Amino acid sequence: MSIVVTGATGQLGSLVVEGLLREVPADQVAAVVRDAAKAAPLAARGVELRIADYDTPDTFSEAFNDGDVVLLISSPDVGRRLPQHRAVIDAAKEAGVARLVYTGVLGGPNADFALADDHKGTEQAILDSGLTWTFLRNGWYSENYTAQIPTQLEHGVLGSAGDGKIGAAPREDYADAAVAVLTGSGHENRSYELSGDRAFTLAEYAAELARQSGTDVSYTDVPPETLKTTLAGAGVPDAVADVLVDVDVSAIAKGLLQGGSGELARLIGRPTTPISQSISVALES
Repeated sequence: MSIVVTGATGQLGSLVVEGLLREVPADQVAAVVRDAAKAAPLAARGVELRIADYDTPDTFSEAFNDGDVVLLISSPDVGRRLPQHRAVIDAAKEAGVARLVYTGVLGGPNADFALADDHKGTEQAILDSGLTWTFLRNGWYSENYTAQIPTQLEHGVLGSAGDGKIGAAPREDYADAAVAVLTGSGHENRSYELSGDRAFTLAEYAAELARQSGTDVSYTDVPPETLKTTLAGAGVPDAVADVLVDVDVSAIAKGLLQGGSGELARLIGRPTTPISQSISVALES
């Protein structure tokens, strides 16, 4: 039996693998990757590589073994990922894996915004498969904002989220939760609503960035059409811009990404990382 991580060289997957290697021997960890060369450092540390591609379903026929515990990290291909996920689910069922863990979105079936559609479809496909499951419904990542700090320092923080609060946490916190669920017991057929301990508005985020950077940064709330035009002008593809605008308008502004269950902190055994600390790390990097 192995603990298998799909998308193992991605931003979240790589953190999960590192966390697993702190908890279990390397020969108990398998990484599903598209590019063996990119994952060569993992292989050198004793991690088994299994080569598969979300866009080539047949490649998953050899990705899993009977008794594996599998973490399906959602594909980044918004709008295309449901059939990709179904290929993984079908292969996991055929192999007879012991449990399938999936990284969905905060709110699960109650998440009424466009980004959640693929996640809801995936959760239902897993339920329909009859596999033993765990759903990790991740909230917003702090990096969705801190990765934009250079632009924010120059142009300010722009959005259409109003006074909606965001229960964000960094990827590392969510990765630690995944490790706890993959290596622990009692998580079968359970869902977890994961979010940061302290939610913040974008105005509060901008104020904290201004305080730490010593730069005049403020939040400007704009109509959705203006936000989409701005994103398009920055080179964001139309389909992605539509999703990002919808997250602000249909999710954050309505409190759907505020969270507050405390389940992330309980899973990782410590308080979640506050946005102030994520800003500090980003400014120092």
